[in-house]
Amino acid sequence: MLLTVNGKSHDVDLPSDMPLLWVLRDGLNVTSVKYGCGIALCGACTVHIGGDAVRSCQVSLGDVWADVTTIEGLGRPGALHAVQAAWITHQVAQCGYCQSGQIMQAADLLARNPEPSDDDIDAAMSGNLCRCGTYPRIRAAVHAAASAMREV
Repeated sequence: MLLTVNGKSHDVDLPSDMPLLWVLRDGLNVTSVKYGCGIALCGACTVHIGGDAVRSCQVSLGDVWADVTTIEGLGRPGALHAVQAAWITHQVAQCGYCQSGQIMQAADLLARNPEPSDDDIDAAMSGNLCRCGTYPRIRAAVHAAASAMREV
């Protein structure tokens, strides 16, 4: 099967029922996509498929319907995405384990809603768990990224 990840095509010879999470991590060595729970409750494995945030632990290789983007493919070459830059500015990460999933979910939110309220952010990010509890910094970073994206 031909799978495009972060703009690069890969000829993947893996079972079609293998979760995309394991295809990315074990088949393509994209280890930024994290295993958290395996049942789509934590959000650590969030990637974009065709621009939509999805939990890669719940999508089989054979069910991938479009190009896949991980955190490495989120920005432009040589430039961070506004969400990535805001994460750094607001020092969101503590342990960092959940952060790629958090950032991918936040980028999806801002693609759909360029001016989210606190309630919008809380609702969109509610499926992404952070054991360190950096939720106030996550919200602040999402607001900052939204502002930066509007200025462009």
